[in-house]
Amino acid sequence: MNKQVFRIAGRRQALSVVVICFLALTTVASNAVSSAVAVLTQHNDDNRSGDNLNETTLNINNVNTNQFGLLYTRPVDDQIYAQPLVMTNVSIPGKGTHNLVIVATVNDSVYAFDADDPTVTAPYWTNSFINPPNIVAPRNTDESAIGACGGGYMDFSGKFGIIGTPVIDPHSGTIYLVARTKEFSANFVQRLHALDVATGAERTNSPVTITATYPGTGDGSSGGVLTFDPLRENQRPALVLANGIVYISWSSHCDNDPYHGWVIGYNETNLQQAAKWNDTPNGSEGGIWMSGQAPCADTNGNIYLSTGNGTVDSTDYGESFLKLAPPSSGTLMTVASYFIPDDWSSLNGGDLDLGTAGLLLMPGTSLAISGGKVGTLYLVNRDNMGGLNGTSNNIVQSLTPSGGEIHGSPVWWAGPDGSFMYVWPDSGSHLSQYQLVGGQFNTTPLAQGATTGGGGSPGGILSVSANGTNAGSGILWATVNTTADANHDVVAGTLHAYDAENVSAELWNSDLLKARDSLGNLAKFVPPTVANGKVYMATFSDRLNVYGLFPPPCLSIGLSGGNTTLFWPTNTPAAYVLEASTNLAPGNWTAVTNAVVTSNGVFQVTVPISRQIIFYRLNL
Repeated sequence: MNKQVFRIAGRRQALSVVVICFLALTTVASNAVSSAVAVLTQHNDDNRSGDNLNETTLNINNVNTNQFGLLYTRPVDDQIYAQPLVMTNVSIPGKGTHNLVIVATVNDSVYAFDADDPTVTAPYWTNSFINPPNIVAPRNTDESAIGACGGGYMDFSGKFGIIGTPVIDPHSGTIYLVARTKEFSANFVQRLHALDVATGAERTNSPVTITATYPGTGDGSSGGVLTFDPLRENQRPALVLANGIVYISWSSHCDNDPYHGWVIGYNETNLQQAAKWNDTPNGSEGGIWMSGQAPCADTNGNIYLSTGNGTVDSTDYGESFLKLAPPSSGTLMTVASYFIPDDWSSLNGGDLDLGTAGLLLMPGTSLAISGGKVGTLYLVNRDNMGGLNGTSNNIVQSLTPSGGEIHGSPVWWAGPDGSFMYVWPDSGSHLSQYQLVGGQFNTTPLAQGATTGGGGSPGGILSVSANGTNAGSGILWATVNTTADANHDVVAGTLHAYDAENVSAELWNSDLLKARDSLGNLAKFVPPTVANGKVYMATFSDRLNVYGLFPPPCLSIGLSGGNTTLFWPTNTPAAYVLEASTNLAPGNWTAVTNAVVTSNGVFQVTVPISRQIIFYRLNL
């Protein structure tokens, strides 16, 4: 509860006031953790669990319309497709040490804002990779001009300069990102940048222009060699940093051939190309989409991902889950394990990509799970995924949540009463919570959210915050298209918060007090970033939204004749109650029944001056 206490003693006009301001926080049992939490990669970790288990401020008791909402926004120069990242304890030259939230836009701009202080409105630094009119961010019309979607490409509504979520190395203080540019009206270039997280300046050897060749006779090859095409290849998934290599992956723009799914890795220190792989070297397509999620990585540097439509044979891996081993020599990666569903041909024929959602490596297990446009989730052993049988699937389990396509990758929380996977398909489906029991999921959801997303894509894009496994601390956060399909249109979005122990209990959403908390235009496929009591939300409204707990209102006093006037601002929740007590004993407070009057932007209560000491407080 938020409380502010005044001690008032009066004899006629004499007035003595002692003001004590404090914020009383609800506490939960044990699991001591640090409050300074960094979010350095998409969906929080290389398992892509989507969870921050060190959230000690936000919990199911204070995330409500009275205490939680939109605190402030930060303007940026265009849409935000990349998940905001948080870097802690950054020493900024001449400005001290601060926590930063870093935001990248489709206009090839990067901003580093203060992650904590709402009064620091200007970014500590910005960087831009364009120089109009000769160097600009590419646009959807550039893809339409080469035939994407039949000449009407709308997967991006405008520019697509920086799309894939960057990744941060906290040890060197470096952020890695890919910026795309159109130069001198004709040349399309993709570059890997390595920036000093404290200043935004380029590191040594940065940037590097992305180029690659790969042996193969597939679509677009010449003389048995495939060449990376920076115009047709869509750098959609988030970046990965694993064992000193920055991995980047690509899909296409609206299946506009010729294209392939590429993975290219660069040494994080010198930015020399260290790894590469092509999923359909002797075939076609096989885009790595994953709705913007990053591939997973394990401690040995293996990379896990899923692919969409494409050729399937002994050398080509369309419609697949894949475990890729890093190069043992040279730069070519190898397939260590894979899974291709037995109906891959019908998936290809119906444009029913398997790889619309990224993989989740379930912490504490050897299992991985993901799904696609058909709406089926496949649970596999991540080290022996099952291959391709042709007549049946050699997997651990499959389940199909009721509803539509799966774009938002599943997320995970091991709570006080079990381990749970959460997923929210599109097309007006419900958020579903599944419990893992004995190495498989109970196919009946433990709970479902009461609300639904809008029709069409993308459904719910999820994150989890919790204080370890503590009861009452787990919150499932979801951003979803409110009413309309966001596939080819910019539409309104809603941010939701549910009790992660049972998602049938919704705690809050941004439309309950829309005038105060509205999300604005949905940032398609971008999950909430939750850290240190804040929720950082990308939008397509050219701004970053920052949600959190409201500070306690200021209770002020004044004298008028023989009366005391107590007042507090109206731009705070109306649920605050003025209470009085003759001492500070916990059970001795009673509500002041005098009328509350609204005047000139304040709530105001007038009470007679008393000869005894009286304490006043606002209580929520």
